[in-house]
Amino acid sequence: MSLKIAADNFPPLLVGETENFVVVREYDEGRDKVAVEEMEKRCEIGQRGKPSLVTDLMGDPICQIRHFPSHVMLVAECGEEGEMAGVIRACIKTVTRGSSGYVKLAYILGLRVSPSHRRLGVGIKLVQEIEKRCKQQGAEYSYMATDCTNESSINLFTRKCSYTKFRTLTMLVQPVHAHYKPLGSGIATFRLTPKLAETIYSRVFVDAEFFAKDIGTILSSKLNLGTFMAVPKNCLPQWDPKTGILPSNFAILSVWNTKEVFKLQVKGVSKLTHACCTGFRLLDAWMPWLRLPSFPDVFRQFGVYFLYGLHMEGKNAPRLMKALCAFAHNMARDDDGCGAVVAEVGQRDPVREVIPHWRKFSWAEDLWCIKKLADEKPDVDREFEPPDWMKRGSSSPVIFVDPRDS
Repeated sequence: MSLKIAADNFPPLLVGETENFVVVREYDEGRDKVAVEEMEKRCEIGQRGKPSLVTDLMGDPICQIRHFPSHVMLVAECGEEGEMAGVIRACIKTVTRGSSGYVKLAYILGLRVSPSHRRLGVGIKLVQEIEKRCKQQGAEYSYMATDCTNESSINLFTRKCSYTKFRTLTMLVQPVHAHYKPLGSGIATFRLTPKLAETIYSRVFVDAEFFAKDIGTILSSKLNLGTFMAVPKNCLPQWDPKTGILPSNFAILSVWNTKEVFKLQVKGVSKLTHACCTGFRLLDAWMPWLRLPSFPDVFRQFGVYFLYGLHMEGKNAPRLMKALCAFAHNMARDDDGCGAVVAEVGQRDPVREVIPHWRKFSWAEDLWCIKKLADEKPDVDREFEPPDWMKRGSSSPVIFVDPRDS
C-alpha cells in the first residue's frame, strides 16, 4: 500500500519539465536497502571542522525496531524516478502509564529526510502516514524522543504534527577505561535468572511510566547480557528469593548489548586530540593502578552497553548501585570494541544522582514528546475511564526506558 501526495501540497520541485510528487510506502529490503543507506549517510555528514558522531546500522536499516513484535518502516520517494527522499520507523508496544494501568502506544524514531528534499513537506507526510498505520494497529498514543537542542525535530513534531512536550530524561554516558573499576568492599554482586528478574521488575516498576508489559521477552533476548543485583554481603545468606520478599538493601540493573545492533564512531577531531586520547589510553593500560580516567578509541567504530531497569532501595542503596555500574563497566572493559556504558533515567529518579558518568558527554535533557492518536469514545462512562495521560502530571518520578529503543 502506498500513499501518493500531489505536489500542490508543498512548493513544487521541478525535475526537467515534470512536476514532482512524493510516494510514501512500506520499506522493501530488496528494493530499498542500498538507497536508504546512501540517503542516511548523507544525513550523517556533520559541520565541517566540528566533531560528529556517526551511526552505522551495519547493513540493517530496520535493526532499531526489529526486536519489537510489531513494527513498521516507511520510505518516501520523490519524482518519477523514485529518488529516495526520506525514511521513518515506528514500533508499537504496551506500557504502563504510572498508576493508571497499561496503554498501547507507538514509538516513532529514525526520521530522516534527504538534504536535497528538505522543506518540501516530506517529513510531515512520513509522520502522518506512520501515525495512521500505528493507529490502525490499536496505538492510543505516539511519542518521539530527541535532544533538547534539536530545534528542527522539535518544531516539526510540536508545531506541525501537534505533539506536546511530555517528559524530560537524562542520558548519562560513562566511557570505558583501560583499567577495571573497584566494586567496593562488603558487597555481593550476582546474576538473576530471567524469571526472577521479571518478577522483581514487575513489583518495583508497578507504578512507573513506560514499563514494558513484555518485560519477559526483553529479559530473554539474546541482546540482554543479564540482570544483576547487589546486596551487602552480610545480608546475602538471609535472603531467600523463593519467599518473594526483597532484601532491605539492594540495587538492580540489566545490561543490553547494542554492539550487535549498531556501531558508533566519532569523526572530525583534530590529529592533536586523537594523539592525546591515544597516549592517555596507553598510559592507563600500562599503569592501571593509577586508575586514570582514560578515553576509549572512539575514532574507530565502537559499541555501547545500555543499562536499564535501574532501581535501588535501602540506606546503602547508592553505594550498591555504584558497585553495579562499576560491574557493568568492567564487563564492557572485557568486551573488545565496547567504548561506553550508557543509562537514561528520569530527571527525578533517585538513581540519577549516583550513576557514574562524564558530564561533558552526557545529555542533561532528552526530550520526549507525545500525541494522542485514539479518538474520543462517546459511549464510554467517563467515571470509569482512565484520565488522559497528557493532561495530568507524572504519577511517578521513575520512567522505564525500553532498551530496544536505544
